[in-house]
Amino acid sequence: MQLTAVRPRVPERDLVAAEQAAAALLTALGLDVGSESMRETPARMVRAYADLLSPRPFRPTTFPNDEGYDELVLARDIPIRSVCEHHLLPFVGVAHVGYLPGERILGLSKLARVVELFAHGPQVQERLTKQIADWLSDQLSPKGVGVVIQAEHLCMTLRGVQATGASTVTSTLLGALREDARSRAEFLALTQPR
Repeated sequence: MQLTAVRPRVPERDLVAAEQAAAALLTALGLDVGSESMRETPARMVRAYADLLSPRPFRPTTFPNDEGYDELVLARDIPIRSVCEHHLLPFVGVAHVGYLPGERILGLSKLARVVELFAHGPQVQERLTKQIADWLSDQLSPKGVGVVIQAEHLCMTLRGVQATGASTVTSTLLGALREDARSRAEFLALTQPR
């Protein structure tokens, strides 16, 4: 059984209008976008946000679990970069994603692809954590799924409270990783910093 390719919906974009708006915003903030060093800043700014807001399509490759593998599969320290939907400032960190296989196993690189899929676009960390876990649960029908995300939110460290070095940790546990105390403890122990 092959899952269908994941093609994220990307809204139509007008990058020319976005560049003009970026120039107007920077000018309104008192910056000289006519100077040699800032002349291309509006275009670079638009390209940067377009990249942060555009997930790549991927094919979620699965394989039969012929060996009946029933232990935890865990990918640690998957890099995350996303944009806080409240301030449009980045948040960056890592995700630890694991599952207890059922009849199918997922290609290991696809765990990182699922993280990337949901991380691109305006997001909150709590929703992101749940979206990753729910997708894996829906697509694989595993015995359990666990997702832990640890991230630094620039909206919290560079502005407002300016809590430099603070990180936020969220988790979603489903199935046996939520209900079975030993499986839960194993997963959470393996996601602790080394």
